[in-house]
Amino acid sequence: MTVLRALAFNLYFLLLTIVMGILAFPIRLFAPGRALAYAKVWTGLTLRGLQRICRIDIKVSGMQHLPAGPCLLACQHQSEFDTLVWMNLVPRPTYVMKRELERIPLVGPMLRLSGMIPVDRDGKAKALRALLAATDAAVADGRQVIIFPEGTRMAPGAPVSLQPGIAALATHTGLPVIPVATDAGLFWKPGGLLKRPGTIHIVVGEPLPAGLRRAQLLPAIAQAWRQLCTDHGLPVPTQASPADPAPKTV
Repeated sequence: MTVLRALAFNLYFLLLTIVMGILAFPIRLFAPGRALAYAKVWTGLTLRGLQRICRIDIKVSGMQHLPAGPCLLACQHQSEFDTLVWMNLVPRPTYVMKRELERIPLVGPMLRLSGMIPVDRDGKAKALRALLAATDAAVADGRQVIIFPEGTRMAPGAPVSLQPGIAALATHTGLPVIPVATDAGLFWKPGGLLKRPGTIHIVVGEPLPAGLRRAQLLPAIAQAWRQLCTDHGLPVPTQASPADPAPKTV
């Protein structure tokens, strides 16, 4: 039954994306300012389908720690679910994402139009400058910036290895950094087609101390994730590893 439900959801997701991608053409041409609201409808319908078809519920705690305005959400990344859920949890989300996603037919053009921030993961200094400039624009627009510091999807409980992009953003913008832990990978595995029924937990932690340098911020994020996971019964990352010097995001 789990397999059949997963197949049904995958079909639902594909059809929904095609239909809404086609219907997005008038927005792209005549109402680009409505792109974010339209994206929220798409992700909302996707998550509703996930809940009803795959019997996956979503429990979010700690939202009181989010400031009213812009912030940096340093999120664990375990599955495609993470790239959807924040669209409907904060008022004006902006994901830092890999540039390759812009090439997805129908979806790609709407990502940039709705204010997402594409990053060339192999661009090094040039990519970092573009990331900082795009983040400045997002902050000026009152956005909440979602970034996955691990740079790729990781299995629940896997060792933490953080990229330095989050530290550059925190230093440049002065925004509060909010750690976010999850166990989404237990139910929607990284890159997997199968979805297990259950409850995905998202735990928002308290803002990290302001003014931390890179050598302090990356371990602080990893430690905050471990503490949040321990406190809420989620798979705990085993250890911290040195950061890769290239700014990679997904």
